[in-house]
Amino acid sequence: MDIRKGMFSEASMASAPTGTQRQFGATEPISTAGPTELDLVRTCELEKFLVRAGLYESQEESALREEVLGRLDQIVKLWVKRMCQNKGFNDQVVEEANAKIFTFGSYRLGVHGPGADIDTLCVGPHHASREEDFFLGLHDMLAEMPEVTELQPVPDAHVPVMRFKLQGISIDLLYARLTLWVIPEDLDISEESILCNVDEQ
Repeated sequence: MDIRKGMFSEASMASAPTGTQRQFGATEPISTAGPTELDLVRTCELEKFLVRAGLYESQEESALREEVLGRLDQIVKLWVKRMCQNKGFNDQVVEEANAKIFTFGSYRLGVHGPGADIDTLCVGPHHASREEDFFLGLHDMLAEMPEVTELQPVPDAHVPVMRFKLQGISIDLLYARLTLWVIPEDLDISEESILCNVDEQ
């Protein structure tokens, strides 16, 4: 069998029409025209159908998700301060210790449905380890909270994660340790410089 079949040879490429201009990378859009009146009507009809089908969460559930994320942020901030105290750091380090919660996935994109989990990332300082402090210290702290149920750590997964429900909302919590002593509240994780020396998991 000739493995070259179906492949472009130099001769076949050379025989392409000379008036044809090849374009590599991103192609031009099919159309730059805005939606027509009919498009807008159909979009409205589709949204009404999705609401009737129960594929949009209620305002109550949306508000609860925001409340839960705020509570989770409080929890990880308390966890990192307790961790610093347990490791014997001085009062200033304990006072400045911080961790921050970010969302990603369908919730971050605004395309989640009712009952969907929230993919979250906890970003902590370099002296808070994943193995000991996150999967043991934070796990034990969550286990003592009555609003936390179905707590399931999965440290050996390709992407280590802690799964649980907080006030009935499903959470997938990942951890990233940065090479920073203090995690600022206005941390921008889109900056490539903060990813230096971060482990692959």
